[in-house]
Amino acid sequence: MNHSSDKLDALAAAAHRIRRYAVRMGEVQGQGYIGQALGWADVLAVAYCHAMRLRPAEPQWEGRDRFLLSHGHYAIAHYAALIEAGVIAESELETYGSDDSRLPMSGMATYTPGMEISGGSLGQGLIIGVGMALGLKQKKNPAFVYNSMSDGELDEGSTWEAALGAAHHRLDNLVCLVDINNQQADGPSGKVLGFEPLADKWAAFGWHVQRVNGNDLPAVLQAFDAARFLGEAKPRVILFDTLMGKGVPFLEEREKNHFIRVDPPEWQNALEVLDQNRTAATSERTAA
Repeated sequence: MNHSSDKLDALAAAAHRIRRYAVRMGEVQGQGYIGQALGWADVLAVAYCHAMRLRPAEPQWEGRDRFLLSHGHYAIAHYAALIEAGVIAESELETYGSDDSRLPMSGMATYTPGMEISGGSLGQGLIIGVGMALGLKQKKNPAFVYNSMSDGELDEGSTWEAALGAAHHRLDNLVCLVDINNQQADGPSGKVLGFEPLADKWAAFGWHVQRVNGNDLPAVLQAFDAARFLGEAKPRVILFDTLMGKGVPFLEEREKNHFIRVDPPEWQNALEVLDQNRTAATSERTAA
């Protein structure tokens, strides 16, 4: 499916705002999983501003596509996407991580509109997604389930048990989105427990597999469209190679940026760099 330059520009603007929202929330607490939010913003922009069927004013609409945040520590990224989608008011980002906030530091479904599950204990999201996708099929509900997960969750046996179950039940309404940023709390993901050749493994488990650069917006858009309109009775997985801290060079270059604490002036520096990059990209497209 071909998309216009206006469509791509709108998604680029959405990804930019998602990054800004995440940085502003990080500034509230002085710390957070900002590297993941910056790296995953392009995927979230396409998911929430293009691929998924939603009613922002009605988060529990039965016909909605479900987005499962299996890696609950990515909550700051998810909140930013929910703000961009209009599910949460931008003013709420100032409450991030505070007492009585609807935006706790780890995602909790009981607190936040649009948060389908309380993730965080890694390896749970996909197996919940299998159950949801089965239930939707039994009710003849055409909604899709998108499970967002980290490469660290590939270490969990429950992930692969779920992968077998999804293929067995031919769940063509289930899309798994894997963030391959090669970072875990204990070090590089590939060194903690090697997972390559990853595409071959998912294919062997009976899934339709795509692997793309998760920070290449046209490639991300094409991958979402291909997953949605595949026309095969099998689950889909998109493996996204992303860069932690994408768009903020001094964060991209950090050796360890799984959880970031930065000095107060750096938050403003990060926002300025993001804005400069957005302005430069817009100028390039206009010139072309």
